Amino acid sequence: MNEELQNKLKKAAAVRVADYVKDGMIVGLGSGSTVRMLVDELGRRVQEEGLQFTAVATSILTATQAKKLGIKVVDLDSVDSIDLTIDGADQVDSNFNGIKGGGGNLLWEKIVAINSKKIVWVVDESKIVDTIGAFPLAVDVIPFGSQHVLAKFNQAGFEPVIRKDQAGHVFKTDSNNIILDLHLHKITQPVELADELIKTVGVVEHGLFLNMVSEVVVGKESGPEVLVNPNLG
Repeated sequence: MNEELQNKLKKAAAVRVADYVKDGMIVGLGSGSTVRMLVDELGRRVQEEGLQFTAVATSILTATQAKKLGIKVVDLDSVDSIDLTIDGADQVDSNFNGIKGGGGNLLWEKIVAINSKKIVWVVDESKIVDTIGAFPLAVDVIPFGSQHVLAKFNQAGFEPVIRKDQAGHVFKTDSNNIILDLHLHKITQPVELADELIKTVGVVEHGLFLNMVSEVVVGKESGPEVLVNPNLG
């Protein structure tokens, strides 16, 4: 899929999912390229339609964009719960298990997600796969002792790589942690893997989001399609 078509599908899906946001809602806004399109559309609705809602952002970048567009943004700790969180995903399988963290914001994304009454992901059709794992799995790790975590992951055969930014420096998250990207190729036992990762001392969180999402809005050439999780939808 070429980039122009991919962006077109993302845009159509983002406009569709923006309709989920209603007046008075508290809405979690995720991170990534598709969510940036969503925030643009929500900003348009705020300015042109008078939409009024409160946002909780999963990254400093999303918060900055939303504020510039006139969207009210508050801290997660200032609300009791979130009505709806809309986020992107790097891969989603037929069991509604997903990989997130390509943008490095998986920790804040998961904290917002678990405090949400409903989670909706918005993706283009290239993100829908039979088995997750071809996309590198991000693991949020504290810097102290991170070389030892790296060594443990190497011993386990996870093929970890310390994420770097475009300048070649070690990437730092909004919480000032680092990201280890695991090159697993195929994840056949995601629940067991998630348990193993989170039990590793030094790991703060991982990018496996398992059976958490209620709906996935998929941008397709034929138009956006909504996939409903039968366990949560």
